[in-house]
Amino acid sequence: MQNIDVPEMNMPRVVIIGGGFGGLQLVKGLKNKDFQVVLLDRNNYHTFQPLLYQVATAGLEPDSIAFPIRKIFKKYKNFHFRLAEVERIDPELKKIYTNIGQLHFDYLVIATGSKTNFFGNDTLREFGMPLKTVTQALDLRSMMLQNFEKALLIPDLTERESTMNFVIVGGGPTGVELAGAMGELKKHVLPNDYPELDVRRMQIHLIEAGPKLLPGLSKDSSNKSVEYLKKLGVHVWLDTMVTNYNGQTVSTNVGKKLQAKNLVWSAGVMGNGIEGFSIDKIDRAGRINVNRCNQVEGYKDIFALGDVACMSEENYPKGHPMVAPVAMQQGELLAKNLVRLEAHKEAKPFTYIDKGSMATIGRNKAVVEIAKMKWNGAFAWFIWMFVHLISLVGFRNKTIVLVNWLWNYFNYDRGIRLIIRPFKRNKKDEEPAATLI
Repeated sequence: MQNIDVPEMNMPRVVIIGGGFGGLQLVKGLKNKDFQVVLLDRNNYHTFQPLLYQVATAGLEPDSIAFPIRKIFKKYKNFHFRLAEVERIDPELKKIYTNIGQLHFDYLVIATGSKTNFFGNDTLREFGMPLKTVTQALDLRSMMLQNFEKALLIPDLTERESTMNFVIVGGGPTGVELAGAMGELKKHVLPNDYPELDVRRMQIHLIEAGPKLLPGLSKDSSNKSVEYLKKLGVHVWLDTMVTNYNGQTVSTNVGKKLQAKNLVWSAGVMGNGIEGFSIDKIDRAGRINVNRCNQVEGYKDIFALGDVACMSEENYPKGHPMVAPVAMQQGELLAKNLVRLEAHKEAKPFTYIDKGSMATIGRNKAVVEIAKMKWNGAFAWFIWMFVHLISLVGFRNKTIVLVNWLWNYFNYDRGIRLIIRPFKRNKKDEEPAATLI
């Protein structure tokens, strides 16, 4: 296998696999340091995943939540980006093997994030729609609009309703926010687009296996989110597990069966690991076990951070929540620790600082918890918008998202209801295996 064409330099080479929140934060932390930084990713852009649901529901175009990686770091010295799929690593030889060649590293950082966890259910994998990538968000948007176009041609009332119905599995932030967005579409947009259809007969179901929505928030915030969703016409099912789905009928553990040709699976994620580690270094959720300095167990020069890393600390004995702030804080500290290790100093252990959680359910409807403070309603919604706007990469993206939100707010409209590429269910288009990024 040929070597990847990266200049040889008289400084340690840090290879980072994955251009997500953690990987980007690490690159930023190594700016102007005495390292050669090589970033590998299967996409040439960074995706702001918290707003994927808005792409899926025609609120935003994908280029407003994605940003070219090369543009982010265009002024960085000794930085190199390569578009590649990582196949495996060899920790002993200190090499990684990709679809474009092999590369030697002095330090390796695995920041490949997470992928959808279907918990071994092949029918859910085959017929359910995940929502983890821009491609999947566009597929979901196309599938939704295509099914409404099909519903116009179906004379049988029961089948027509099934074609319009949506089932969203998973009561975390993604599921709650997607359900709220679908409720607003049903209430304000779809009746105008499809006057021939009785959109009132469309049903939106949100199914959660646990006793409450938004498990990371308090009971009060969870109850408020249920209240907001019900106002938007969403049916909320708690303590309910989806056991099977054949593309038409959703089966549950409580015996309830729902008829729907649209099922979105947001009920779980797992680490998107890489081949090359023994099984004892991987936990049950597919995450790589690391110490408090993000070092993979048994290695001093290989690190993992973010969703793909399982780090145990006092407040998180089973690992940190798989959210962006964890990855960003770990990436920031790891950059400092790499500098310390090169200076033969001891690395500092990581401690997660939880700055709060939030979720939006629709226009003027959100729940926010920061420290011991809690808000809901319009004020919480403005906090949610502000935090997400400042977190986006690039002034252009911030401006486009703000303009879209203002337009949607005053017009109750989602202006990007386009079937750019028709969705076709194909097993080859499923999420990549765990060995890829």
